[in-house]
Amino acid sequence: MTGDLTISSLRGGAIDAISSADLDRKTALAQESATRWFARRVSLRSPLDAALPDRPGRPDKPVLTPPTQVEKRSLNTLKGRIALLHAIAHIELNAVDLALDIVARFATEQVPNSFFDGWMLVAFEEAKHFRMVRARLNDLGADYGDLPAHDGLWQAAHSTRNDLTARLAVVPLILEARGLDVTPSLQAKMRQTGDLESAAVLDVIYNDEKGHVAVGAKWFRFLCAREKRDPAKAFQELVRANFRGPLKPPFNDLARAEAGLTPSFYRSLASISYA
Repeated sequence: MTGDLTISSLRGGAIDAISSADLDRKTALAQESATRWFARRVSLRSPLDAALPDRPGRPDKPVLTPPTQVEKRSLNTLKGRIALLHAIAHIELNAVDLALDIVARFATEQVPNSFFDGWMLVAFEEAKHFRMVRARLNDLGADYGDLPAHDGLWQAAHSTRNDLTARLAVVPLILEARGLDVTPSLQAKMRQTGDLESAAVLDVIYNDEKGHVAVGAKWFRFLCAREKRDPAKAFQELVRANFRGPLKPPFNDLARAEAGLTPSFYRSLASISYA
C-alpha cells in the first residue's frame, strides 16, 4: 500500500493524508509520513506542499448530523455495540486528521522537531486505532459509514485554527482527555456483555490515549512557559474563549494526572461545583 505514496515533506504528506477521501490511503499516508519523518528521510516543509484544506477528505458515508441526532443504543444488543464501535471509529478518524492538522497547520511555528515527533506518533496511533475499530466492525458484519455520525470534533478544531496554544487546550486536553474519562466504563460494559474482542480494542486505544494527552500537556506547558503564562489559568481562559459548554464530570483524575493534566486545570470549568 505504501509503494505509491509520494511524500514531498512531512507537511506535504500530512496535507495529502488530510485531503484524501480514501480512508485506506489516508491512514497509510499518515503512517508512512510518520515513519519517514522519524527516520529523518523527509524535510519538515517543501515548496511543493499542497494547500491545507478547510475540511478533511471524507467518503460519501457516513452522513454527518448534529450530535443531538445521533441515536444512543444499549450495549447489551449487537446493534448497540456496533453503534458504539461506529462512533469510536468516527472519533478515531477525526483524531487522525486533527493530529495531522496540528503538524501541517503549525509547521512554521518556532518549536523543536520533537514537537512534530510527538504529533506524528499520535497520528500513527490514531490511524492504527481507526483500522482496528473498523476491522472489529467488519467482524460484526458492519462497516464504517453504515450509521450517521456527528461533525462536532472538526468544528472544535476549526475554531482554534489560528492559535496553537488554543488548539492544544481544546483538542488533546479536552477532547482526548474526555476519552480517558469514558473509556474505562465502556471497557467494563463490553466485558460484561461477553464481547472481549471489542474490549481488547478499547484497551489498546485507552493506553495509547494517555500518551496522546501527555503530548498535548507537554507542549501546552512548553508554550505557556515560553509566554510566561500560568498553564492552568491559560487553559481556563482559552477554553472559555474557544469551547462551547462546560466540561462534564466524572473525571478520571488519576489517568489525567499521569498525562500531566492536573485538576487545577479543569475542575473550575466543570458543569457542577466542587466543595
